[in-house]
Amino acid sequence: MKLTKEKAAENRQSIIETAGRLFREHGFDGIGVADLMKAAGFTHGGFYNHFSSKTALAAEAASSGLKHSQSKLSDVLMNEEKPGSSGLVKHVEHYLSHEHRDDRAGGCTMASLASDAARGNEEIQAGFAPGIEEELNIFATYFAKGDAKDQGSAFSARERAVQLVSELVGAVILARAVAHANPSLSDQILQVSRRHILGKAATRTRSARRNLAGLSRWQSRRPNRRGRRA
Repeated sequence: MKLTKEKAAENRQSIIETAGRLFREHGFDGIGVADLMKAAGFTHGGFYNHFSSKTALAAEAASSGLKHSQSKLSDVLMNEEKPGSSGLVKHVEHYLSHEHRDDRAGGCTMASLASDAARGNEEIQAGFAPGIEEELNIFATYFAKGDAKDQGSAFSARERAVQLVSELVGAVILARAVAHANPSLSDQILQVSRRHILGKAATRTRSARRNLAGLSRWQSRRPNRRGRRA
């Protein structure tokens, strides 16, 4: 029986999602097409009905994984009732947790596959670049809320986003690199990184609040057009 377009699209998405989990767990070169298709519930021969090559699948799986992470990140950061650090704190605490470090298959695509992408060709990296750019945009938009009240910032919202993502991903990669050989070092990398990042966020939040309070006091003392204080 010939598959409908809808069923074919559903099967294709299932392969992409399964491949994403297995690639994050084993790396792009750590698992073959036959095992990927078996895990997804399909035969090896059906692979080329959906993808031109394993590299093409890897690029799509990376892109899909990044989009999934971005959706969750947006939910955490953008659904605050007002600009603040609670969403950022929640994200950092989870990202730099033992649970995330130990869950390669279900964790962040950047932390699990950045090293593979660095060794990959342009097609692989093309699956990463737009996703990384979009994650930076999400953080930059979030930071821009506070930067409007904190004009003395040394970093732009974009620069803060680049710095944060680099620190988060780098910390998880290093923590995973030594988790079995030196668990205490792995824990220390997560703990110190978490404390440092959240400490900076708290300092900026306090500074922004002081600046806003100072602005409010100045506005309350400002004379109105008739010479009386507002």
